[in-house]
Amino acid sequence: MQKISFILIVLVLCSCGTTKETVYSAPYQEEMLDTLTVSAPKYDPSANQNFELPTYNAAANRNYDLLHTRLDLKFDWQKEHVIGTAIIKLKPIFYDISEVVLDAKNFMINTIKGGDNGKNLNYTSDESQITINLGKSYSRDKTIELFIDYVAQPSAGPAGGSAAITSDRGLFFINADGAIPDKPRQIWTQGETENNSRWFPTFDKPNERCTQEILLTVERGLETLSNGTLISSTDNTDGTKTDYWKQDQPHAPYLFMVAVGDFARVTDSWKGKPLEYMVDPPYKADAKKIFDHTPEMLTFFSDLLDYPYPWDKYSQVVVEDFVSGAMENTTAVTFGDFVQKTSRELIDDGNDKIVAHEMFHHWFGDLVTCESWANLTLNEGFANYSEYLWYEHKYGKDAADHHRAEEMNTYLFMVNQTGTHPLIHYGYGDREEMFDVHSYNKGGLVLHMLRNHIGDEAFFAALHKYLHDNKYTAVEVDELRMAFEDVTGADLNWFFDQWYLDEGHPVINSSYSYDSLAKSIKIKAEQLQEPSAHRPVFILPMEVAVIDADGKLSYHPVTLDSRYDSITIANINSAPAAVILDGMAYTLAEINQEYTEDELVNIIKYSTQWTHKMMAAKKLTGSPRYTEVVKNLTKEKHYSLRLKGLEGATEVDHFRMARDMAFMDKHSQVRAKALEKYAENYRDQAGIIAKSVLQKNTEAYPVMKTALNILYEEDKTAAIGYAEQLATDNSVSLVNVLSELLAETGDGKYLPYFEKNLDRVSVYQVFNVYGAYSNLLLKQDENTMYNSATKLKPIALNGDNMYKRFMATSTLNDVKNKLKQLKVSQPSDLISERLTTIENTIAEIKNAETDEGLKSRYNSLD
Repeated sequence: MQKISFILIVLVLCSCGTTKETVYSAPYQEEMLDTLTVSAPKYDPSANQNFELPTYNAAANRNYDLLHTRLDLKFDWQKEHVIGTAIIKLKPIFYDISEVVLDAKNFMINTIKGGDNGKNLNYTSDESQITINLGKSYSRDKTIELFIDYVAQPSAGPAGGSAAITSDRGLFFINADGAIPDKPRQIWTQGETENNSRWFPTFDKPNERCTQEILLTVERGLETLSNGTLISSTDNTDGTKTDYWKQDQPHAPYLFMVAVGDFARVTDSWKGKPLEYMVDPPYKADAKKIFDHTPEMLTFFSDLLDYPYPWDKYSQVVVEDFVSGAMENTTAVTFGDFVQKTSRELIDDGNDKIVAHEMFHHWFGDLVTCESWANLTLNEGFANYSEYLWYEHKYGKDAADHHRAEEMNTYLFMVNQTGTHPLIHYGYGDREEMFDVHSYNKGGLVLHMLRNHIGDEAFFAALHKYLHDNKYTAVEVDELRMAFEDVTGADLNWFFDQWYLDEGHPVINSSYSYDSLAKSIKIKAEQLQEPSAHRPVFILPMEVAVIDADGKLSYHPVTLDSRYDSITIANINSAPAAVILDGMAYTLAEINQEYTEDELVNIIKYSTQWTHKMMAAKKLTGSPRYTEVVKNLTKEKHYSLRLKGLEGATEVDHFRMARDMAFMDKHSQVRAKALEKYAENYRDQAGIIAKSVLQKNTEAYPVMKTALNILYEEDKTAAIGYAEQLATDNSVSLVNVLSELLAETGDGKYLPYFEKNLDRVSVYQVFNVYGAYSNLLLKQDENTMYNSATKLKPIALNGDNMYKRFMATSTLNDVKNKLKQLKVSQPSDLISERLTTIENTIAEIKNAETDEGLKSRYNSLD
């Protein structure tokens, strides 16, 4: 017999001058437990009980191992077909097999043969797979070779996609018929998630990998790219050439790629390995700057991980109409054309973040690959965190923390809109759902916390071990945890359970008080996250920052691990000037802590954390006290804080400072903001500066835009003159501001400027630019208006995003309505004929559109 007592327990932990008091209480009970009976409640069939297992998306079962894939490919541009042969080598993993199932979506199969005897094999196929009867059973010590002659139809079948990867076609023909003038003809692939099986037969899952050879036969004059090394390029007698690419290191099928097009190829090298930058020919001179710091990044990441870049080359290519931001195909990264900028556009607007992201994948994603899409953050979380690591190395901690804040804010905004799920999400509804702010943003933020918890040396040593132990394999989250535990000797289940396997994040209300007699600070912190939907209590190691009356900063380690925590920090000799719970600003949490204006001023003056300074500046905005810190902020290292300081400029010396910053600040956005701020009180003088900026025409585009807008208010004629000069610039950065100015003139001579840029503008410029174009178009004579409008049809039918297609169609609709008016006021057969043509064009566009949302919007056009 044993007596069990539940009594009041008080646990006091003392460390580094910090005491934490956690009280657990329960009523006193005494029970005799010499016998124990356990029984389940009686089953009641009439009760509403749910016995269904939760959704579990397991890693794909494999009964064979892909060893090697050799593809020989040609392309039918007119039909948008891939004409291919595949030689596939594989072995049974353990059990004997007599058939092989390969993913092959919408293929036309000509023949399938066995490599050991060359005989035709029987097979069945549907729209997604081929099942091949091997004719006999093979054991795991035998290699099987298959020869498949096929035609792939990547455009056939129903189209799908997601917010992250907008189409699942796998292989894309761009402007195949040359219908869009000045638009390149290209072929490129996008395999993630399981879309490469639209152009070659394979086991299209992330937990498979093999080596590869790809032969590409294309017309001479076109450049090609694929994974690995270009072994040879052979001219054929029919005006084509065959490029032979080979990769000897295994990788997942979704990482296979090809690209074909009229690219400008710029070469470089890093430690004896080839580097390539492939861009549209007009950007050839800027290619290295578009992918700036590539060699430096390779060195930095190799050294940081103590694991040299493991592949045989590193190529980067820009393609038209890409369906994702970028893709980490092994040794051959694909980027959307938004990265393609001139050297002048790249001033203060480089591509470091996305270049780093895709490069880091070559360790995390390509070398070591998530075994299932549920574990996607093992790819994307690391790639996301590489952006922080690079900014920290290259531009300093403030720049990295500014980036972290953007990632955090995006995560918090999206989960408040769409809800949360575990970071390792076995219960997803569709694998495409995994490409969200959890796998990316939260994954990177969690790694940052882990790094700060165990320290830099242990963190990067654990990453090295993880890569070394798991190279060329597929992994799940436990292998990452064990690498960190092996290095640190610590049990980290608590960390991985709450951040990877559970969902949500802590929401904390915090306050503090100072006890002058005890000379201590007492902090109260309550976790408020909804316990029915999220983890009710997170274990949160962090460091409290204390700023004393003299501005001296000290840090005090604490751990929150209760729904309500009361923490005492001892040996504080005077009332603090400010106390910040998450003093090092690395915790993924919504922390609600009230500050007095005095505290906010002190945080801006004395904190060393960008995060805290920006928080304090935002809270002080609009307060008379803000003027006290304007000069502090405008002297900060990171441009975002200097911008924030300029917002508070209200005094004469502030405007003088703004004038000087307009000339001398090292960041173009700050120079632009300073000029704009100076113009608020000194418009005449600002106009002189603006004219000087425009005359020199050497500034970064943000400053040029501001100068043009300021001058337009003072001297419209002069501003239009400068706008005409700037319109000769090939950059799309200025199109937004120039289009509004040029359209206002009503002069049809500017129509070619618009028409050159309509298909080039970014999604952020679409509505303004197309709106200005429509306004200008409707001011023209009927002949000019009609002839210009007809040029919109290719964009409306084949534009690279739905917004361009809609605005092109909307502009055509505006022209249609104008022609209707003209038909009434100036009736003629020609106007009637042209009106009919425009109406038929709009009907054709509506019928061709596949996006349901866009179709609905078309119906709203009158």
